[in-house]
Formats: sequence, structure tokens, C-alpha cells
Amino acid sequence: MHRMMYKLLLDKITASGIDLDPLEIEVLKSLFYYRKYRKHQYILQESDTLKYDSFIIKGIVRSYLLDVKGNEHIIKFSPEGWWAADLASFFSGVPSDYNIDCMEDCEVLQISQVNLEILLDKIPRLHKFYHLLYRNSVIAYNQRVAASLRYTALERYQDFIKKYPDIGQRVPNHQIASFLGITPQSLSRLRNQMSKS
Repeated sequence: MHRMMYKLLLDKITASGIDLDPLEIEVLKSLFYYRKYRKHQYILQESDTLKYDSFIIKGIVRSYLLDVKGNEHIIKFSPEGWWAADLASFFSGVPSDYNIDCMEDCEVLQISQVNLEILLDKIPRLHKFYHLLYRNSVIAYNQRVAASLRYTALERYQDFIKKYPDIGQRVPNHQIASFLGITPQSLSRLRNQMSKS
């Protein structure tokens, strides 16, 4: 499979301070699956068990929950270079509470739990990469919960812009509002407020 498909993932690994040699790169490539998804296609649906951790190489996906009334609550957007998974479902095999679907046509690299264990067994140095990855995932989730409880809507929007600088043009306003926990009308007011200040 073409090396360009793996460039973004290999760049992330290098940025974490790990330089893989050519043989290790071949091992990594042999354990990841390349897959394309169409816009609106699901990577994961609620009550299914997540089989693969997905690294986004093209496109953007969202992770969300549905409440009892069927309203969507977006937890996370994952653009290029980000991962998309429900780690509780992936590692424990429990049915997921989340939906993960594609907001654009997407290309992803996926690894199963079994292949991840093989990868870490064959390239022990990658433990550091995955340790950082999962640690940062826990930190980001905790910050998200704290922000939703503590910050004003304006502060949450400012944080969103910082975290996702390019997503505003790619994601509909009502989905950004869902992520922020506000109405689309409130989002419009926030934008006006920021443009005036």
C-alpha cells in the first residue's frame, strides 16, 4: 500500500519522539487496515461494539450521543490527524453509548485490539506513543466535561476555535452549537459579539 497513506500517522509518531526504521514501518503497515467511508456513513453505531481504533487521514468525523428525546449531543470532532474511538468499548468489548459518523467522505487507518497488541509486542517503543495518545484523550475528555460545567458559552466557543481552528468552514452551524451545548441562535449571537469586540 502506498506510503503516502501512512505519512500523517508516521509524522505523528515521529513528533512523539519515536523514529521507526523501515522494517518497523512495514510491520506497522501490515497491522493497520485502510478504509474509505462515504459522507454520513457510520464508523460506529450506538449499542454496537467498537472493533477498530480509527486514525483519520482524510475527512472529518464526529462522535455523539443521543438523549432520550433523540437529540444529538456532539462530544468530539475528529479531523485529519486525529483519532476516533470509544475507548471503553474498544478495550472492554462493551456495547458503545456513542455514534461515530462521517461528516465528509473519509479515509481512515484502522487497527483492531488484537493487532494493536501485536504491534506493541513487535515494536515496544510504540508503548510511549500510545501511552501519550490515551493519556491526552483522558485529559481532553476531562477538560471537556469541566468546560461544559464551568465555562460560559462564550468561553466554550473561544476554546472551540482554539482547538478546532479550521472546522468552522467544514461543519454546519447547528452541529457546532450542539458541540457547545447551545442553540444555533445563541451561536450567531456569540459570533456577532466576537466580531464587534
